[in-house]
Amino acid sequence: MLAEQTKIAPLQYISVFICFLLNMCDGMDVMVISYTSNAIGKEWAISAGNFGIVFSIGLLGMALGAMLLSSKADIFGRKPMILLCAFLMGFSVFFTAFAQSLSQLILFRFFSGIGIGSMLACTSTLTAEFAPEKTKNFWVSFVMAGYPVGAALSGLVATKLIASNGWQTMYYFAGTTTLLTIPIISLFLRESIDFLVKTQPKNALQKANKILAEMRLSVLSELPAKQIKTSNTSVSILFVQPMKTATILLWTSFLLCFAALYFLTSWIPKLATNAGLSASLSIYAGIFFNLGAFIGIITQGYLSANFGLRKVICYFLIGTALLMIFFGFFTGSFMTLLLFCMIGFGIQGGFIGLYAVAARIYPTEIRGTGIGWAIGFGRLGAIFGPFIGGLLISSGASVHFNFISFAIPVAVAGFVTLFIKSPNVS
Repeated sequence: MLAEQTKIAPLQYISVFICFLLNMCDGMDVMVISYTSNAIGKEWAISAGNFGIVFSIGLLGMALGAMLLSSKADIFGRKPMILLCAFLMGFSVFFTAFAQSLSQLILFRFFSGIGIGSMLACTSTLTAEFAPEKTKNFWVSFVMAGYPVGAALSGLVATKLIASNGWQTMYYFAGTTTLLTIPIISLFLRESIDFLVKTQPKNALQKANKILAEMRLSVLSELPAKQIKTSNTSVSILFVQPMKTATILLWTSFLLCFAALYFLTSWIPKLATNAGLSASLSIYAGIFFNLGAFIGIITQGYLSANFGLRKVICYFLIGTALLMIFFGFFTGSFMTLLLFCMIGFGIQGGFIGLYAVAARIYPTEIRGTGIGWAIGFGRLGAIFGPFIGGLLISSGASVHFNFISFAIPVAVAGFVTLFIKSPNVS
């Protein structure tokens, strides 16, 4: 159906753009805690070690959201779950501005994390099912590139708002922006045709034909026989051959990449300061990192469509590990910012490619479950990464040692990706 298209239809562009926009909100809502951590820590006298707990609790929420909430998209649909995630993200981030203690901050970050974690899985799933087969890798990567764009733009906003109006204004801004996407989702986002056809909820044929007609494609006279009873799916179905080995390797790659990535994104301002940058330039380090990430993700999407997904991911991650190892040998504001940009290019480009791998490994009926659990398991690494990073920073470990410590899992993830075998993964 959509896989046979040679050109992408206007409705598909709209759906892809909305998913890109939602991932921008995702990136903003994740990074807002990093951009405000110095201000909150100073105001509340919170140590780096205790703030590592805040980062990790938020990531625990993301893991649970990815594993438990996004899998419901295989039952109730992609669009309803995306709406729920936007609602949960928007309100919990907005009300973080009213937190008065560390425990309240932890609570709000946990609930916002649930929405954030599920949103990433649902948007990548929907995009994979709306994109033509030939360009699927590119469009999934493009949508996920919204994440660093949102993170970078929110960093620019943070440099203005926090200094003049206080850290609370960043949460007002991020929460309100996310809530404004709810009417856009309701009015313009369409349900996945593959989901309607293959899982067959109530009135599936009529709903699918309405969307096909909007796209000026041939409508269906009847629905095909269902292959999997979606209501009975669980994580165990991901470990049925021939998916079992691919699932284990994919989860391993996600785990290792998440640990390194969230160590970096959570502690970039602090690492940049320790590397000799001023407080104002430390925020720009996060902006440069995410600018590099956006370029890297788009580049990876293009290259993987032409040279093979697994090979491109491996090269990106190995290259990133080398940059991290040599980070401590370069000094000066310009070189430090440039290295953050290049590391963002490599780690985010390679990491986001794993979403495309996950989208290709699993069939439509269990794709939300497959992507969600891969992300959720991977976020266990994201939980421990910032926490370990906080302990290393608090202990006085050098920036060079921190980077070398997390370069190792990045390199291993690159090699592991090469061994993920599936008929649909190049």
